[in-house]
Amino acid sequence: MADSHDKIARHVAIIMDGNGRWAKRKHLPRVMGHRKGVEAVRELVRSLKNTEIECLTLYAFSSENWKRPEEEVDDLMNLMRRFIKSDLPEFIANDVRLKIVGDWQALAPDIVEMLEDALDKTAHGSRTLAVALNYGAHAEIARAARKAAEAGEIDEESIAANLFTADLPPLDLLIRTSGEVRLSNFLLWQAAYAEMLFTDVLWPDFTPAHLMEALDQFAGRERRFGGR
Repeated sequence: MADSHDKIARHVAIIMDGNGRWAKRKHLPRVMGHRKGVEAVRELVRSLKNTEIECLTLYAFSSENWKRPEEEVDDLMNLMRRFIKSDLPEFIANDVRLKIVGDWQALAPDIVEMLEDALDKTAHGSRTLAVALNYGAHAEIARAARKAAEAGEIDEESIAANLFTADLPPLDLLIRTSGEVRLSNFLLWQAAYAEMLFTDVLWPDFTPAHLMEALDQFAGRERRFGGR
């Protein structure tokens, strides 16, 4: 049987899905769904202090999202700029460390500069918010394998050591909102033995109460990691 420590989700990841559908249901432009989604992120990060979560990883922008209409991509990038500017002081005040996973240095130069500044100023935070930007799990694993090969032998340990998440706790719980039941190229390696939870709630409507409910469900599951 699992001990009490196994009932605590130290690392939770969320595929934030449903912004567009939320906006469509309310007869609003898609960008309004994304803006409301940012508000949901803000409230969730603020609620972390009431949990035992050490790291929250959010799937913000995948490497496949570049295929979306240019106007929507521009809206997302502008929202990112505003979010970093507005919330960085709060991250610092609440001892939150920002971490970016993915090929984020390929983003617009001004965004890269803003992110580098945010990473530097939050480097010593005790709780981590990891944001996946320009991220794809296939590319991450291929990158990790290349780095492992350059250093020597390729095995599970050397690949894991070269993942973007190498310095984070093992992934315990992966949540996807909006009713979709797939991983969409997100944390494929890390999710090998993670518990998964799929909810019909659209991301803009996802609240800290929903997160607490997910943590309660996690605590009620028996994790076997391939054993009996």
